[in-house]
Amino acid sequence: MAKIHPLAISMNKRNKKEVLEMKTKLLVISMILVLGALTGCATSGDLEKVQAQQNLIDAKVEKALQDAQAAKASADAAAARADEATKKAEEREKLADEKAKRADAAFQKSMRK
Repeated sequence: MAKIHPLAISMNKRNKKEVLEMKTKLLVISMILVLGALTGCATSGDLEKVQAQQNLIDAKVEKALQDAQAAKASADAAAARADEATKKAEEREKLADEKAKRADAAFQKSMRK
């Protein structure tokens, strides 16, 4: 049997160790890449789902905006009617005051006679 030089045995062990380290590093890097791909990337289905949710939210916002505009228009119309009613009430109060003054004056005149 041929004798193997001790230096050759030492180099062979070192090469096996380096190969094992390289394989381990490659395995770790591969696992990191696979895990990153599985957890970090959104699929087109996920993107479509998010887009659908965004469209639904946009529709709700648009509806709420329309409702708010309708409510404001209604409130403005009610405020205008209230202002008109206030003016009419003030005019009637003035007329009532004038009639009361005339009636008081007529009463005073009738009392002097």
